[in-house]
Amino acid sequence: MKKTILAIDESKAIRFLLQTVLGQKHQVITAADGSSALYWLSKRNLPDVIIVDSQLPDTENWELIEHLSTSGLYGHIPIIVLSSLDRKETIEKCKELGIKDCFQQPFNPVELEKAVTRLTSNENTKKETVLKAV
Repeated sequence: MKKTILAIDESKAIRFLLQTVLGQKHQVITAADGSSALYWLSKRNLPDVIIVDSQLPDTENWELIEHLSTSGLYGHIPIIVLSSLDRKETIEKCKELGIKDCFQQPFNPVELEKAVTRLTSNENTKKETVLKAV
């Protein structure tokens, strides 16, 4: 059974890229904004990994990521952050929120796919405390 990935990004091109790169091995659900993502989650859908842009059109920077990472319902789901914000700021914010993987845009899709595979294949990954910034 394929693992489910929720990919949240305003850019249609990025969503298409994520669907194309990750869709061969995983079921990829895409959302263009935080509201759409939260609506999908509210229907009792729980993905195995969430990939999310730190800047979304309907939220403040990092707002959705903070909500998801601190939520009692979704806090256990691994999050991968895509960010075009300052690299140092991104790394610090991810550490603060307990996010283990972040990618600066533009990102290498092959490296992202490796991170997703690692997160979906290793349940012990949730216990890691090391941030991997690519």
